[in-house]
Order: sequence, then structure tokens, then C-alpha cells
Amino acid sequence: MTYCVAMRLSSGMIFVSDSRTNAGVDHISSFRKLHVFHQDDERTLVLQSAGNLATTQSALSLLRRGCEDVEKPNLMSCNNMYDVALLVGETLREVIKRDGEEFGGTLMLGGQIKGEEPRLFQIYPQGNFIESSTDTPYFQIGESKYGKPIIDRVLRYDTPLDQAMQCALISMDSTLASNISVGLPLDVMIYPSDSFSTVQQYHLTDKHPYFSQIRQLWSAGLLSVFAQLPPLQLDE
Repeated sequence: MTYCVAMRLSSGMIFVSDSRTNAGVDHISSFRKLHVFHQDDERTLVLQSAGNLATTQSALSLLRRGCEDVEKPNLMSCNNMYDVALLVGETLREVIKRDGEEFGGTLMLGGQIKGEEPRLFQIYPQGNFIESSTDTPYFQIGESKYGKPIIDRVLRYDTPLDQAMQCALISMDSTLASNISVGLPLDVMIYPSDSFSTVQQYHLTDKHPYFSQIRQLWSAGLLSVFAQLPPLQLDE
């Protein structure tokens, strides 16, 4: 299984993906699910994947190969993020049509093309998609239910990027604690608006000092708050 979260905020974007893939408890592997396509000072695109690994890898391979064909629309030639989302959706739909609907996949596309604001899309197996908004500034794919409550309580469109990344990491920690099909290492990226930079990419293992620290603090904090709840009084 997979858990990926992406946030489109007033000051930029946040991306966090796990890397565990399994076909049963005795076939567990790690594969990168966060993929960056970049053109200096012109565009930065991020794709995150969930679902059947063969399907999403095939779609990503076709998109990469398409960048070599200057005669057809590709990730590096589309004029805006909407057209990129159309291209990604069409590619995903064609792969699923070829291989079978039982081998589905879902993608998230985020990033920025010069001349427009950063944008975030969730792309479904059918090839259609939805776009984030100021009221709904984040999307999740994969095993999303465990990490959703903290995001709904904390995240707002104007949340600073550093706090948003903390929120995303705690969301991932909640998922790691409750579902063994989601696992480390994590691939994360912070994208400030108009930076067209991929510098802030990080690979977090179970030995990463900051991630380990906030996991421990969050767990201890929850236990502390729970212990401070008033005694149970159900009689009116």
C-alpha cells in the first residue's frame, strides 16, 4: 500500500510520500513514489503515485519518454498545469485500458509553470481529475484515513510551509503507526512559490534525527494530554 500527501498553500507546496510496496507480508520492497520533472526557471512538476506499481511505473515511463518527442505535447512543452494534468490523465487511462481495470492507479500532480500560480491536481484511474482550492488545500492518495484527522485540524491555506511540513510528517507518522503496509523511508519536498527550485528534497529514514524527534514528541504529547482529561462523568 501507499500513503502520499500533497499541499498547495499560499506560500508554496508540500509533498510527502512513503516508499513501501508489498505483495503479501513476505514480499515487501521500497520504490520511490515521488517523481520530479524540472526545467530551470520555467517549470517544476511533481508526480506522486499510488495503486498498482506496474501501472504507475508504466505511466511515468511513458511520460518521461514523451519528453524526448518534441513533435507531441509533453511534460516539458505543455503551456499550463491544466494541460499537464490532461496529459497525465490520458497517459494513465491508456495504460489501464491496455493492462486491465483491475490494475488501477492514482496520481497527484503538483507544481508550477512560469506565468501562473502553483497548482495541485488529483488524477483518477479514468483519467479525469480535480484541483485543490483555498478551502481544500491538500490531497491524499493511498492509505489516507489514519493521517487525515491531524491535517483537518491543523492545516489552513495560509499555514506557513515549515508548519505544513511538520503537519504532513505527523500525518505520515500516524499512518506508519497504524498500517504496516506503509513504511519508511520517506521522500519529501518543499516548494516555495515562484522558486522553480528542487533544492529542498529530502530522504528520511528511521534514523533521521528530526523526524525521530518529532515522532517521539508527538507520541509523548498525546499521552500527556490524554492523562490530563478530567475523570469520566457520564451521569448528568
